[in-house]
Amino acid sequence: MPTVTTRDGVEIFYRDYGGGRPVLFLHGWPLNGEAWEEQLRLVAGHGYRGVAHDRRGHGRSTPVWDGYDFDTFADDLNDLLTALDLREVTLVGHSMGGGELARYVGRHGTGRLRSAVLLSAIPPVMVQSADNPDGTPAEVFEDIKSGLLAERSQFWRDTAEGFFGGNREGNRVTQGNRDAFWLMAMAQTLEGGVRCVDAFAHTDFTEDLRAFDVPTLLVHGDDDQVVPIGAASARAATIVPRSVYKIYPGGSHGIALVPGEKERFNADLLEFLRT
Repeated sequence: MPTVTTRDGVEIFYRDYGGGRPVLFLHGWPLNGEAWEEQLRLVAGHGYRGVAHDRRGHGRSTPVWDGYDFDTFADDLNDLLTALDLREVTLVGHSMGGGELARYVGRHGTGRLRSAVLLSAIPPVMVQSADNPDGTPAEVFEDIKSGLLAERSQFWRDTAEGFFGGNREGNRVTQGNRDAFWLMAMAQTLEGGVRCVDAFAHTDFTEDLRAFDVPTLLVHGDDDQVVPIGAASARAATIVPRSVYKIYPGGSHGIALVPGEKERFNADLLEFLRT
């Protein structure tokens, strides 16, 4: 299997398709790089090099006990970019992967980057506070952790509905979407699943977003039930310089996977890559 060894000995599995200018995809929680399989094929088929890795503790990367924080994730990403010597890269981050992207920019700069895409991404900060009244109440994250610890398999089956908008009238969510979500979620370590909740709930990426100096596309569905748009991309778009902000009416959190939504995102992604 193609892997890169991080500075602390973790094996990071990655997919690497095609050739040309690189596009590196960062998956959300609790998924892995397989979530991007359709987009990897898309960009590789249009003359780009598509790369997607499994975050530590997810998928086929090392199932570690610790290191589930955004500084570590950003440094893992830097290790991957350095080992593959990727330059002029477009980073595409979904959900938690958007936080990973933002923290990478904050810690390592944009010297290797051409552009960035934040899809249904968590920055600037998720948890509700006096400074972030549109955020998600802290008790919601505690309930997520409790559900994981009580019986994670059923928790993931239940969570898939809101993730894809399968609980909305007229949705086009497939059983395949639900099954793929469950399979990827079960390949995440339980400790990683719980620790990641604390990380994505409470990490503030505001200063990281201010460090962006490359063209950035922000895409978010206005019916996202996992990362509500008001505290996320709506605010991020006011912070990130040189950004283009696209709202998908009725769009779910799983935009890149749901029929009817993924086709629009794929077209917008290709258009952005070409400009």
